[in-house]
Amino acid sequence: MRPSPHPKRILDLALGSALLALAAPLLLAATVATALGRPPGGVFVAETRTGLGGRPFTLRYLPVRRFRLDVLSRLPHVLRGEMSLVGPAPLPPGHPAAGAPWRHGVRPGLTGLAQVRRGSALPWDEPLLLDQHYVEHEWIGLDLALLLRTVRGWRGSRTVPGQAHLSDADHRLRGYSAAE
Repeated sequence: MRPSPHPKRILDLALGSALLALAAPLLLAATVATALGRPPGGVFVAETRTGLGGRPFTLRYLPVRRFRLDVLSRLPHVLRGEMSLVGPAPLPPGHPAAGAPWRHGVRPGLTGLAQVRRGSALPWDEPLLLDQHYVEHEWIGLDLALLLRTVRGWRGSRTVPGQAHLSDADHRLRGYSAAE
C-alpha cells in the first residue's frame, strides 16, 4: 500500500498543474520568440542544482524575465517532484550552503521566504537565514501566505514600512550590518 501524499505535494501538483495550463500559451509564445531570435540550438538554459536529499538535478528554464516567465517555465520541475512551489532557492552543487543538512529534507522552490523579502534592507547573508527559517517552520499555511505574497510582488506591490512580516526571522537589531 502506498502512503498518501503530503498536503504540500498535493498543493504543488494541483496549483502547479493549473498554473502550467494557464501559462502554457505564454510559455509557447516566449519559446518561439526566443528560438527565432537565437542561432540554432536549445532555447532553454540548463543548470545543475541541488534538490531533495542533496541529489543534483538539471534545472531547465526559459531565460525570459518578462511576466516572470523564467519562473513559470520551471513549473514542470514542480510537477516532476524535483522542486516545490515554495521552498529554499535551488543552489548549484558547489555552493557552500547547498550541502547544509537542513536543506536536504525539502525540495527547492520557485519562491520562498528569501525571495519575497528580496529588495528589502536585508544584509547580504540574510537570504540563507530566511531559507533555513522557512525549512524549520515549514507548514502549508506559510506556503499559502508566501504564494499570495509572490503574486502580489509580481503585480508590483511593495512592502510598506512598518507592515507586518511573514516570519519572526527579523531578529537582527536595528542598524545591524554584516560588514561590521
